[in-house]
Amino acid sequence: MKNYFSSDFRLGVLGGGQLGRMLLTETQKYDVFTVMLDPSKHAPCSEICNEFHCGDLMDYETVYQFGKSVDLLTIEIEHVNIEALKQLEKEGLKVYPQPSVLEIIQNKARQKQFYIENNIPTAPFQVFKIVEDLKSIEFPFVWKSAKFGYDGNGVKMIRHQKDLIGLPDGECIAEELIPFKNELAVIVARNENGEVSTYPVVEMEFHPVANQVEYVICPARIPEAVAQKARQTAMNVAEAYGHIGLLAVEMFQTENDEILINEVAPRTHNSGHYSIEASYTSQFEQHLRAILNLPLGKTESKVAGVMVNLVGAEGYSGVVRYENIEKIMEIEGVTPHIYGKKETRPFRKMGHVTIVNENMEEARRIAELVKKTIVVKSN
Repeated sequence: MKNYFSSDFRLGVLGGGQLGRMLLTETQKYDVFTVMLDPSKHAPCSEICNEFHCGDLMDYETVYQFGKSVDLLTIEIEHVNIEALKQLEKEGLKVYPQPSVLEIIQNKARQKQFYIENNIPTAPFQVFKIVEDLKSIEFPFVWKSAKFGYDGNGVKMIRHQKDLIGLPDGECIAEELIPFKNELAVIVARNENGEVSTYPVVEMEFHPVANQVEYVICPARIPEAVAQKARQTAMNVAEAYGHIGLLAVEMFQTENDEILINEVAPRTHNSGHYSIEASYTSQFEQHLRAILNLPLGKTESKVAGVMVNLVGAEGYSGVVRYENIEKIMEIEGVTPHIYGKKETRPFRKMGHVTIVNENMEEARRIAELVKKTIVVKSN
């Protein structure tokens, strides 16, 4: 096995945001030399990785030359230049997740078609080249941009003709509105040897306006039979992709307790942040283990965990100021994570708080208190 630890091995990461910042905790723990590329010179990782490069993740030459400087390449964001990754892979560089997987996942229309082709249950949908064509179909439905959606951007509920006004033009999907009990997620890890493990099913509660996750609850408050079905479905998805690394599988639990795939993220994910405090192996350590083809870690939780996203308050943009952090730190089992972003804006993810407790309902109660107490404003 290659010596990754305290050696001249160079791990490359495309993206230097908060996911990369939390990954660095694990690379530093194992003393893995980590090189990162991000378009912002003030990216959260810029001052704490071993080596930082500033450049466009969608530019072929930038990504290609960066890849030539490392021994293995991974991502913390999927919006990267696929052609450069394909060429690097062709030249012998290990790229995880693989470019062929990223190419499918980057485009939601292609991703949905992949589920149909592989008999993976998903909500019925139609693909459209331009927004104008949506006027011909029946309301209501969920509009999703085929490319570049994130954190609730690129997704909108369409109930009336007027809801189509202002939608960006370009390829999109119209997805049938499915009545569901819960939005769930399962994180799957898979290494080159084919070893696979899943984390417990989590339940996600969304902000009604921003369509952004407010709370992640682990374990999900669902029957064991549904949880087993969700974990098995997530494993089936990872196997279908042949994906190496971490795969976050978002899904719906329907009124009839069926599991439908919503979409996936081929990386560490917001739904797994609770694992830093609550699990035997955090999702970030697990990602590192998976891409380096090391034995996967234990995924069970030590204790119930609830994560609260810290996002910029409405009406505030500019240099960030956090209010009442010291108050939430007085509460037992509460751990804040601040992402190092200097500028806030409404609903921008600025950090998260994990609450761990032996009692799930108590953890959820404290999470509500934390959400009401801490405020992310600007000077």
